[in-house]
Amino acid sequence: MERHSLFTSGSKEKNKKSNTPAQIESRQKLRFMNELLVPFHPYVSIGFMHHAEQRTEISAAFSENYHKVVVGTHPNYTVVYHEFVISKGNLPMIEEVAMELQAPDVLKLSWLDNGIKNTSFDDQVMLVIYCPELHVTDGFSGGIKRRDKQCIFKFNPKMAGKRLEVYVSISSLNRKKIGNSRYREVFSIFSRRLS
Repeated sequence: MERHSLFTSGSKEKNKKSNTPAQIESRQKLRFMNELLVPFHPYVSIGFMHHAEQRTEISAAFSENYHKVVVGTHPNYTVVYHEFVISKGNLPMIEEVAMELQAPDVLKLSWLDNGIKNTSFDDQVMLVIYCPELHVTDGFSGGIKRRDKQCIFKFNPKMAGKRLEVYVSISSLNRKKIGNSRYREVFSIFSRRLS
């Protein structure tokens, strides 16, 4: 009877196949998307907490964004920021959201206090500001209520004067309900409304 070991001594020649261009492209895109998500981890961990069955919240966010957000081929990927989603759910969002840069590193966010059914005055607003040049985020995921109708947020001064991508979302106080995020690109905007 002949025995085979799981471990080889290396004397046998390994049968190596080279990767196809499609495999290389797929790996590069996966790596790019994973790196893009890193600064968003604290936010998507909340925003996708109800879509993480049999996987992590970050995996759920990855799956939601992978085919929509990263376009092009390696090494010339483009990020479609307006398609990027940081949260997903059925909690009604705040409405008529307006943003104003009050200083190079101060953003004022305001919205209507809409008495929509299935919402609560203490629903928590989430704000995420992303700077592609620095690959960093700043923001908050609670502490500001739906009924507040506005907030003023002083963000990382290193992000001032740079292109910013802004996302807004909402969750119930106990995080049992989450809303779909909304996007807005910011340069030097003054009193623009989110559509």
